[in-house]
Amino acid sequence: MFIGAGRFVQEEVNRRLEAQGHSLRLMGALGHLAHEPGLSYSELGRRAGVTAQSMQATVLRLERAGAVARSTPAGRGRTAELHVTEEGTRMLEDMRSTLTDVEEALLAGFPAEDRAALGKALGRLLGNLDRLRGPGAGGSRPA
Repeated sequence: MFIGAGRFVQEEVNRRLEAQGHSLRLMGALGHLAHEPGLSYSELGRRAGVTAQSMQATVLRLERAGAVARSTPAGRGRTAELHVTEEGTRMLEDMRSTLTDVEEALLAGFPAEDRAALGKALGRLLGNLDRLRGPGAGGSRPA
């Protein structure tokens, strides 16, 4: 039940983000960088569960959109210091607004106390997931 619901929500969010020219991967990378500026491709990739090379393609897309800036010169073997720009902050806010829209549609008709109980239960569920993954597994949830 939860897996099916999670998949549905992920597909719906992705569908809406793609209509805006974005994706959950872009949102995740921006979210992590907004929360922790200076992360490298490798660390972003670990957090997203993708290779550093795959994350480089994602970050390049964000750089081209003006959402992310590199404070170190590009070069083989160098660690890229990546930071969210003003445009990236605006883009992230737009993406988060899309998430809020989906959440509100899903919770339509739920009274406040049911929303609070569901939020608490999902928080426990995610905590259990983190424990299942074990230490050092990282997280793929956007910051």
